[in-house]
Amino acid sequence: MQEECLLTMRGIVKRFPGVLALNGVDFTLREGEIHALMGENGAGKSTLIKVLTGVYQMDGGEIKVDGKKIVIRSPQDAQDHGISTVYQEITLCPNLTVAENMFIGRENGPMVRRKANEKRADEILNKLGIPARSTQQLGDCSLAVQQMVAIARAVDMQCKVLILDEPTSSLDDKEVQMLFGLMRDLKSRGVGIIFVTHFLEQVYEVSDRITVLRNGELVGEYLTEELPQVQLVSKMIGKELEELSSLGDAEEKNDKDAEVFYEAEGLSSSEAMPFDFTVRKGEVNGFTGLLGSGRSESVRAIFGADKVNGGTVKIKGKPAKITRPIDAMKHGIGYLAEDRKRDGIIAELSVRENIILALQVMNGMFRPISRSESEAFADEYIKVLNIKTASRETPVGSLSGGNQQKVILARWLLTHPDYLILDEPTRGIDVGTKLEIQKLVLKLAEEGVSVTFISSEVEEMLRTCSRLIVMRDRHIVGELTGSDLNQTKVMKTIAGGEAQ
Repeated sequence: MQEECLLTMRGIVKRFPGVLALNGVDFTLREGEIHALMGENGAGKSTLIKVLTGVYQMDGGEIKVDGKKIVIRSPQDAQDHGISTVYQEITLCPNLTVAENMFIGRENGPMVRRKANEKRADEILNKLGIPARSTQQLGDCSLAVQQMVAIARAVDMQCKVLILDEPTSSLDDKEVQMLFGLMRDLKSRGVGIIFVTHFLEQVYEVSDRITVLRNGELVGEYLTEELPQVQLVSKMIGKELEELSSLGDAEEKNDKDAEVFYEAEGLSSSEAMPFDFTVRKGEVNGFTGLLGSGRSESVRAIFGADKVNGGTVKIKGKPAKITRPIDAMKHGIGYLAEDRKRDGIIAELSVRENIILALQVMNGMFRPISRSESEAFADEYIKVLNIKTASRETPVGSLSGGNQQKVILARWLLTHPDYLILDEPTRGIDVGTKLEIQKLVLKLAEEGVSVTFISSEVEEMLRTCSRLIVMRDRHIVGELTGSDLNQTKVMKTIAGGEAQ
């Protein structure tokens, strides 16, 4: 009913140069409701939230709170209208007390009425059941309690709409339940909560409604109890179950009797839950699952990119210790990271310098690659991978995304890896370059290179992989081969095998 709507967003449009990020999106939040905002990477969730909180200015549409049209030009405007956000990364000050964090930047700030603020903070903490004291230093509290303090601050500022952006990503199961208890309490007090998460089971545990976005457009709004998980997955990915046809028996791209190159048991890291995993010589396998399922964290553990804290590893049947990327590289493992701008290219360096980077690290600082060698290496891979660049000395940051990706591929190919991990190697690049990279992956496998391939596009995974490891909520929940390699089976496994 319209009269029970706390927040309505209608026809929201947001453009960036060359990109229509939001195309007429509608969103409705009701009083005393927990509403999950779902969608894969690039669906438009973050953009919609940033429009609502005044970080971005919308190019079309309208926003109403309590039925009254409002204009939000800044985060302060949003706050004045009762809209508050608690982000995944804690934005409070760990060196200040709980009370100081709750009142910092407000009229009765921590230096003006310390005792009064501490008393008020304790009242709020007790009222909301948050296990913290006003005089505690925030940095001494667990991440869950820090999240709750941020929520308490928003509540005391009379927020009507509370946005929780991936609040559980760094919490353990017990802490998640503490946070859910607070969310339910706020719901009972009439606060409308927008819950952004990638954990499907949490969505079904705590939310009342679900809105799904895909490619900047609204797919639909649903009552949580009426939308089975498998249907939610299909709506997020973009294929309705009835439209999916089996691909038939998957072509065996690899020899099942081939030598096992890499084997891990109980491997875990600071970001990855314990898992078992093997890859055979010349095999192309893949980790699949929704964003946040743990697929990237798992391959980062294999490469030693995150702190490894458990498990055993064998390379060609012999025990190996891989706790740092250099360890993995010396064992013939290469890794193209998910975020090429943050973990891949060095934008200011030339194409040539970026290509030789991994080989130079392996050689060590006392065995520099000569200029003539580096030029020859760069020229070879610019030709082999058809990298479009004015010259080998062009700063790699000036290249297109697809050509930057090829430069990183060249970097690892130059080390002649036995095992190559490719995390989202085709994200954000044109179709032609995508096909080139897929063909390269299959060619490498034919030459005996083992490949683990990760992509948000299930069709791409099915085209390139002969085995898929399916992940949900940071755990492996299935492994698919042969005739099971089809979209329907992938989505059902991600969703937990629920009936259609």
